[in-house]
Amino acid sequence: MNQIWASLIGVVLGGSMSYLAQFTTARQAARTEDKRQATQLAEARRAERLDAIREFIQLAQQGIRLAEDRYEASDWSSGCTPEWLAAARGLIERLWICERMILVLVGPELHRLAWDYAGAVNHVLWEDLGAPEAAWDHLRAPMNTFLAAAHGKLG
Repeated sequence: MNQIWASLIGVVLGGSMSYLAQFTTARQAARTEDKRQATQLAEARRAERLDAIREFIQLAQQGIRLAEDRYEASDWSSGCTPEWLAAARGLIERLWICERMILVLVGPELHRLAWDYAGAVNHVLWEDLGAPEAAWDHLRAPMNTFLAAAHGKLG
């Protein structure tokens, strides 16, 4: 009779140990998979934020180039050709859309700085500041502040 009890206890202990090992392995695998998925999601979101910031910077630079074209004309009014006007309107609309995407994807802190920078680009496009140097002076602070914050955000 003792052998039967010993055998039963051995079977129960062996089965319990086997179950515990399988349960622990399954939990560890689930945790590893959760961490992998979280890492993938974080990388995808970072790439999305990077794309939005990159597009914003490119559009702002295009706006600055358009403003330079107008400042380089013989006078401020003659720089506003129908082609220039169409390009400037299209560009500034895309810039404002991109600025709002920064709010959605990155957050309010960087959005405020993007709004300031986009506003400065908008200003140099549509307002005569007198000379290209004055336009650059108007752009420099919001541009540098935005770029430094974007760098910090993307780290």
